[in-house]
Amino acid sequence: MKTTRNLIVAFFVALPFMSIASIPHVSKAMPRQTPADSVLSAPQHAVIDEVIWVVGDEAVLKSDVEAMRMQAAMEGVKWNGDPDCTIPEQIAVNKLFLHQADIDSIEVTEADVAQEVEQQISYWLEMVDGSRERLEEYKHQTISQMRQELRQEMRDRRKIQKMKMKLVEDISVTPADVRRYFSSLPQDSLPYVPTEVEVQIVTLTPRIDPEEINRVKDELREYTERVTKGETTFQALARLYSEDPGSARQGGELGLMGRATLDPAFAAVAFNLTDPKKISKIVESEFGFHIIQLVEKRGDKVNVRHILKKPVVSDEAIEKAIGRLDSIAVDIRKEQFSFEEAASLLSDDKDTRNNKGLMSNTNMQTGRISSKFQMQDLPQEVAKVVDTMQVGQISRAFQMINQRGKTVCAIVKLKNRVDGHKASITEDFQVMKDVVLNKRNEERIHQWVVDKIKSVYTRLNDNYRDCKFEYEGWFK
Repeated sequence: MKTTRNLIVAFFVALPFMSIASIPHVSKAMPRQTPADSVLSAPQHAVIDEVIWVVGDEAVLKSDVEAMRMQAAMEGVKWNGDPDCTIPEQIAVNKLFLHQADIDSIEVTEADVAQEVEQQISYWLEMVDGSRERLEEYKHQTISQMRQELRQEMRDRRKIQKMKMKLVEDISVTPADVRRYFSSLPQDSLPYVPTEVEVQIVTLTPRIDPEEINRVKDELREYTERVTKGETTFQALARLYSEDPGSARQGGELGLMGRATLDPAFAAVAFNLTDPKKISKIVESEFGFHIIQLVEKRGDKVNVRHILKKPVVSDEAIEKAIGRLDSIAVDIRKEQFSFEEAASLLSDDKDTRNNKGLMSNTNMQTGRISSKFQMQDLPQEVAKVVDTMQVGQISRAFQMINQRGKTVCAIVKLKNRVDGHKASITEDFQVMKDVVLNKRNEERIHQWVVDKIKSVYTRLNDNYRDCKFEYEGWFK
């Protein structure tokens, strides 16, 4: 895994700086030490990075903690308790979830990962008033580098979410449970329900020029020809040219994946490959155009390499899509047809088209799907537009990145808004039910972590002995 690779690099880079006398002698009487333990016990001056926590065969590095601290500072996150203790513990707990997710074969789709990455980038841009230059200056990275770095983080985040959902999938709450909990709360302790909105959307995908598509296909054909002639390897070309930053670093390799986690068009070709020496025909997916090479098949999973190229959307195409959407909005305001009809007949958004344009929100803790969004749960571009709208109003057209990472243009209608207020059992039963359910979920997950710590090898730097951790049992 990524952390293990970082650990190995840190360990062997450190060796030239260590004298022979500084390397611990291991006798048969001593317990077996992992490379992580060796770095943990090495002199401070001998280590490039510092392993501060070991969980099973995974390490928490000091650099991991500093990276999370910097991101939290940028996003204004406040930690409960001492961040020097809370942050490394949170990283360690995440490793427990990821380990269990691997055991349980929890998988996430490339679409999920792409959506998480784009939402994070959009959130950061919003914090710096939409300025790419300011964001790149603050992060000391280009937007492309941020996307590349975020892919594994977002993949892990989705895995952790799905693992938590699996742990609590059998928990339920009855109306009697909700009433009992509600009646036990003092009036001044009633939860505050943030403003919620329901939003309908119509999107159009800007038309890509045929010349641009041909350019991309010609590049992919050239790559295939170069590999076939033995001039280079598929892996080398993927590292240089693939526009899937997460897999490009691995020579285009995706790792073993089930059919359901891949784009259907991509999966149809990937699972039909039989010869690792051959390269597939060009495949168009929701992400762009690919060529694919088989690595191995194992049961109902396949591991392939791919090179992804994305046609560039021209400014002219975006302007045309925005102009058409503004014209559609004018016709709706003139009541020539309804927003619902426009969403059903004209929208390119297949996720909302069959629901008259109504956007849906999945609660990551409960898995419940609702049409109600708190503002922070909407895509950033949509939230910015909706924030100043009145109920029933239709927006001007705007540009956004959809959950598949593609540029689209959209208009939205604010269907409903319920301003923030203190919860009421009659008006906010579902909210109160979610409160009770979340409370029980948290109790289940907390106990799972405590039990997991008991069965997993852990070792902490002695500097953390005075920490007040959320979970007990770290020191053994």
